[in-house]
Amino acid sequence: MSKQPHDADGVGRMQFLLDLRRRGIADLAVLRALDEVPREHFVDARFVDAAYADQALPIACGQTISQPYMVAYMTEQLRVRPEHRVLEIGTGSGYQAAVLSRLAREVVSVERYRTLADTARLRLTTLGYHNVDVIVGDGFAGVPDRAPFDRIIVTAAAEAIPDALVAQLAEGGILLLPLGPHGGTQLLVRLTKTAGTLEREDLIAVRFVPLLRGQAREL
Repeated sequence: MSKQPHDADGVGRMQFLLDLRRRGIADLAVLRALDEVPREHFVDARFVDAAYADQALPIACGQTISQPYMVAYMTEQLRVRPEHRVLEIGTGSGYQAAVLSRLAREVVSVERYRTLADTARLRLTTLGYHNVDVIVGDGFAGVPDRAPFDRIIVTAAAEAIPDALVAQLAEGGILLLPLGPHGGTQLLVRLTKTAGTLEREDLIAVRFVPLLRGQAREL
């Protein structure tokens, strides 16, 4: 896995990491994970020169790969430790799952679009991320037969907290998700499960594509 910086309109990997530090990303394990994962392999070939620019980029099936800062911020707020099992809802290109794989024992990622899931699975395997399992399915349902999970991260916006995901969260676990209206501004919310109840922290305003029910019939 190459760790050579990739120039992207003058924004190479070193500048990318410096910018993240400047914007407040301080967890060294998170920064190291972002350094280890070659983002240029997770973007559409048309946008490879912008791989390290701080912007969301389109991928297949009308979805996006989140801007690097948002990936870094969400990863830091998830507080992943090496012994954790993580559930990700919304695989997309597989970039967030790859970053999480550097921090956690195991990552299970659910994607509703088979095309995205198959492409991400092949990409992750090729790049050597063998502790990530990509599943085609309904993100609202999670993966009950693999629960409980120490951490759950949702990379699309829900209008309400999915009950099934709360049920699959381990005691003391963290669920991180964008919460709010589709097509509008949402709040990134961190929920911590304590004695069967949820403690909620509102973090920052965000804009994510909507979390949709069911597995996509096409694509």
